[in-house]
Amino acid sequence: MYKAVIKPLLFRLDAERAHHFVFDNLKRTFRVPGTAALMRGLYDYQHPSLAREVFGLTFRNPIGLAAGLDKNAVLTDELAALGFGFVEIGTVTPRPQPGNPAPRLFRLPEDEALINRMGFNNEGAAVVAERLHRRRSNIIIGGNIGKNKDTPNEQAATDYIACFEKLFEVVDYFVVNVSSPNTPNLRQLQEKEPLIRLLQQVQERNLARPKPKPLLLKIAPDLTDGQLDDILTIARETQLSGLVATNTTISRADLQTTESRVTAAGAGGLSGRPLRQRATEIIRYLHRRTDGALPIIGVGGIHSAADAQEKLAAGAALVQLYTGFIYEGPALVKRINQALVKQR
Repeated sequence: MYKAVIKPLLFRLDAERAHHFVFDNLKRTFRVPGTAALMRGLYDYQHPSLAREVFGLTFRNPIGLAAGLDKNAVLTDELAALGFGFVEIGTVTPRPQPGNPAPRLFRLPEDEALINRMGFNNEGAAVVAERLHRRRSNIIIGGNIGKNKDTPNEQAATDYIACFEKLFEVVDYFVVNVSSPNTPNLRQLQEKEPLIRLLQQVQERNLARPKPKPLLLKIAPDLTDGQLDDILTIARETQLSGLVATNTTISRADLQTTESRVTAAGAGGLSGRPLRQRATEIIRYLHRRTDGALPIIGVGGIHSAADAQEKLAAGAALVQLYTGFIYEGPALVKRINQALVKQR
């Protein structure tokens, strides 16, 4: 039904308008008694073999929602009913910010891809923390944190620490995001020395807690092997619990969409099918270089059960959906979980 009826209607709307339309109507629909049970019956597939123990947390299944879709933790309970094993909210910044001017989200249907330059639009850490305090489900929540656009890189650690402190009691793990291409100069923080300083300061706060939270780093798909090796050195030195591979790409190589339409969309991060191969290559490289000792959350171009299995076979401990969820609909989560049980 989704691909035959709902998706064609949604794709007639501007991409960001469609996003808000879906969120508003899901929230409204779930207020109707019995809706949550109905959705769980349709989309939530459970089996003991799907459970995963990763960085000290027990995930009921390895399929998560990537950061960027539910930035403000509006639908965590509803997404739990749709079968996800975990939800990563954010990217959250200390202060609310509107993000970049619209239009800032574009579909490339021929490539089953998206280009976004949202710019960390979110309601701020205090609002998100309060919303998570009120949630009813016990689904695992990741907190993806970033800096405000007007915070200089030299003061970035202050923003990341502020988010960390505000969200500590309401999330299960943290992801430091320095790899979005949509905040000016943010990716400069991926360089070895500034990244070590940033992570050390956040980790110092974390390890001072009686029960520290897993701290992960989200990396770009545009890094060289040498830069990936630096990331692994940094992960060891700062005692990271894992990596999220990967964020969106600034590459526009090998797209089926016409060059004029891609150019018209403009700058931003590309996600979806074109990212699948590169994301998998990075996961495989990182897994081999660490002998599997550093858990990886694999994300990028997962549009089918086979795509998810490819990431897991390459060494990912967990996977996340974003663009594939938009193109394939909520049944994708169930199809992947069913396939994983069949391949046991």
